[in-house]
Amino acid sequence: MIRISRWKRILIAAVCVFGVLYAMPNMMSEGSRTWVSENLPGWAPSKTVNLGLDLRGGAHLLYEVNVDVVFRERADGMVQDLRSALRKEKIGYSRIGAIANGVRVKLRNKGDGEVVRKILRKSDPNLEIITSNDDLTIEASMNDVGLKQTFDQTLSQSIEIVRRRIDELGTTEPIIQRQGERRILIQAPGADAEALKGIIGTTAKLNFHLVKDGVGGTGGVKTFPFMDDPGRTLNVQRRAMITGDMLTNAQPAFDQNGQPVISFRMNNSGARRFCEVSRNNVGKPFAIVLDNEIISAPVIREPICGGQGQISGGFTIEEANNTSLLLRAGALPAPMKVIEERTVGPSLGADSVEAGKIASLIGLAFVLVFMVLAYGTFGLMADVALMVNVALLFALLSSLQATLTLPGIAGIVLTIGMAVDANVLIFERIREEIAAGRTALSAIDSGYRSAMSTIIDSNLTTLIAAAILFSFGSGPIKGFSVTLGLGIITSFFTAIMVTRLLVVLWLDWKKPTNIRI
Repeated sequence: MIRISRWKRILIAAVCVFGVLYAMPNMMSEGSRTWVSENLPGWAPSKTVNLGLDLRGGAHLLYEVNVDVVFRERADGMVQDLRSALRKEKIGYSRIGAIANGVRVKLRNKGDGEVVRKILRKSDPNLEIITSNDDLTIEASMNDVGLKQTFDQTLSQSIEIVRRRIDELGTTEPIIQRQGERRILIQAPGADAEALKGIIGTTAKLNFHLVKDGVGGTGGVKTFPFMDDPGRTLNVQRRAMITGDMLTNAQPAFDQNGQPVISFRMNNSGARRFCEVSRNNVGKPFAIVLDNEIISAPVIREPICGGQGQISGGFTIEEANNTSLLLRAGALPAPMKVIEERTVGPSLGADSVEAGKIASLIGLAFVLVFMVLAYGTFGLMADVALMVNVALLFALLSSLQATLTLPGIAGIVLTIGMAVDANVLIFERIREEIAAGRTALSAIDSGYRSAMSTIIDSNLTTLIAAAILFSFGSGPIKGFSVTLGLGIITSFFTAIMVTRLLVVLWLDWKKPTNIRI
């Protein structure tokens, strides 16, 4: 016989109640949601479904990554590494310098050519090495494999860092994807384009250099201007003693005088390196360089071995917050510039939301009326389950902070139409059992058991299709697949568990000897 134990009844009721509660913030005004978040406990529902760029508006930016900077930096690094290797091997040379995507060295002794080529091959297997006829001039540049790897690595790293920065801003579900060889598309719902450009476009490359006497741009010396006084410059060692990728955290803080500063912490490698360098250079100045500008150049008074420190540079509170955010997210491997910018207004989105609401309500109304006309009391129970299904769907979307787009609205409308499929299969099976002469309880029990395999098959195939769309689809397709997949899960629960509970309660109350569907 059809029966549901007490603990299952309580569990089903609890799921329905919590679903309705977590869906309610979507029906509240902004002021009501603020009151809930400020006055009720943290577990109280206050999250709503996020609207996508096509519904809410926001920023649409297309950036181009200047990968040539990465090639130049790698070429400079190859020069420094090769110079050190030649010095270690005691190989003489008359000239060494960077070329396009590589390095060129002119040796004094042609017998050293093979040793130099071995050094270059060991440093990077993707180098194409060309030797002059006299075996004195050797050029090494990246081959096609190396170039492609550099492009892919630079773009992937840039996308990851941009994503971290936008996540720090609290923008939900941005679309960040590569376009072509060196472009990145960014769509951030609800974001201000100017604020977004200020955060994304800053390279935030932090380095610590020892100050060195010499002419800027020659040998191992480089010249940087001061951030607060661009007319004043300082010569530093070309190679940084500490790099920004050694930072594990950066937070805005205040010094003893109440001035905004940036408090940072280094990883173990950075802490050891900073301790070693500062111990060997006590009494010497070092420069803190951010995006090729010197923030400050303090003197090392004592070894700094704790892995922590502060950066002071006359920051405002906003500058300290933004710079800390950029340092936490990491430095971009290459500068990026905006080549297309659009601010998407919410007017089209408001019209689309309203049209989606109307379509959903019309579809819901037709389904509700049809079920009552076709199945009477049982159809009314299916309608109640359908309303619970919609509440559960919005509760899940809100809890997961999913982004709702126009295709997502289409998925909800489709879910409403499909939500009663399982009930139709069950009710039709019950009709067949009654027509065959079974009693009311036996017909209902057989109807639920017989239709179960068909219901599982139909919902499972649709769920697999939604999973495939999510795995291989782009942003809008993913929005459709998310609402469709969640709708399948909630409709399966409401059709099997909620309507069954309502039927059992009705049977316990009415105790009918025969039923009509």
